[in-house]
Amino acid sequence: MKPNYRIFSIVTAVSLVIDQATKILVDRTLELYQSIPVVPGLFSITYMRNKGAAFSFLSNFDYRRPFFIAVTLVAMAAIAITFRKLRDDQRLAAVSLSLIFSGAVGNLIDRVRLGEVIDFLDVYWKTHHWPAFNVADSAICVGVALLALDMIRDERRQSKDN
Repeated sequence: MKPNYRIFSIVTAVSLVIDQATKILVDRTLELYQSIPVVPGLFSITYMRNKGAAFSFLSNFDYRRPFFIAVTLVAMAAIAITFRKLRDDQRLAAVSLSLIFSGAVGNLIDRVRLGEVIDFLDVYWKTHHWPAFNVADSAICVGVALLALDMIRDERRQSKDN
């Protein structure tokens, strides 16, 4: 197995298992909207459901479920195509795309199974809350940040070579 495919398999599997396990744990142990302070005034585990995308975007759109499923499948295909084009030495890009892919799959599972996404990570400062999110969302954000870092690093490397 090529190194990047090994990375993809491991990162995707681990991220997906953590995402789904935490969502199942929250769903089975908390009531909807129940909150457990972890760091009072800063972070809680709060069980929420999100019918929309990030920040509840399109949560009132009648065709949101098929729309989000279709968009996710297209994104997953684009990630897979991009991944196949990676060189063996592009390991950070492989990790990045794997995280983004696994996050998409994690939230897709929720949308197909529940029609909405389970969110539970609640970050806030006093009464100002960031929208709740989950492990899949975190994987996507970290993956995008790492991909941007990899692109900047690659661009700098190319400019040094020229």
